[in-house]
Amino acid sequence: MTTPQTNPKLATRIPPAEPLSPASVVGLRTGREIPILGLGTWMLTSHTAESVQHAFELGYRMVDTSADYQTQRGIGKAIRRYTGQRPSLYVTTKVEPEEDGYDSIRQSLDELELDYVDLVLIHRAPEKGVGEELWSQLLRAREEGLTRDIGVCSYKVDQLAALGENTGEIPAVHQIEWSPFGHSLDMLNYCHAHKVVLQAYSPLTRGKRLEDRRLAEIADTCGKSPAQIILRWNLQHGVVPIPKAYRDDHQRENLNIFDFMLDDTQMATLDGLNEHFSALEKLDYLRGE
Repeated sequence: MTTPQTNPKLATRIPPAEPLSPASVVGLRTGREIPILGLGTWMLTSHTAESVQHAFELGYRMVDTSADYQTQRGIGKAIRRYTGQRPSLYVTTKVEPEEDGYDSIRQSLDELELDYVDLVLIHRAPEKGVGEELWSQLLRAREEGLTRDIGVCSYKVDQLAALGENTGEIPAVHQIEWSPFGHSLDMLNYCHAHKVVLQAYSPLTRGKRLEDRRLAEIADTCGKSPAQIILRWNLQHGVVPIPKAYRDDHQRENLNIFDFMLDDTQMATLDGLNEHFSALEKLDYLRGE
């Protein structure tokens, strides 16, 4: 286990300027907006269309996918069943570092049966370099209207900086594994300073740390579940969580986080839980904190 950071206080928190709701959004550096909460779909291969459709009916407006999740066709079906307007939904997909990014986006659009997605991410940093050529392919797709915004996943701080320096454009969104038990002070500070929105995948530790005693004590005090406490912690740090949930009760639970706030003491306690824990057994974006 990595030694916990000695100073648990994270970057300046971003309290809501107004009461939050499932319809709330976070501003992107590009001038567009991203919903404050989304639905992850990794390994959501059973009844994808029905599950995502139900999430939309509950009030979710963002769904995260990738070609290798094998959920894109089901998500496309759910979008076609959606009774609202397509612009009210936010769809994220990804390209792999070894792919031609432009062609991959085209293929994902075919699977989704969409004309565009709202966000395309490089799924992970290349083994060598920071992916300038791949980034240029994403820029081309954006110029042609195939995606509204572009970003990356699991880059280190120095890789984010190098990508911006080498291409002239830093990502609008950075998606990483992120929870009270595994996070990075350097990363949060960097992204806030450069107006990069942090998006948290596996924010609930894939259930592996939800029984932590300190987390449970805060949950009991607030009359909420441990999962709801973690998601609220994310929101109050300006981080956008995308928990996976296919069951009705879990989808409802994850959405029911807008009627309370964590106080400073509770936030500090949660900040101090950091052990650089990863449900995937590593946090790729750490650099020896």
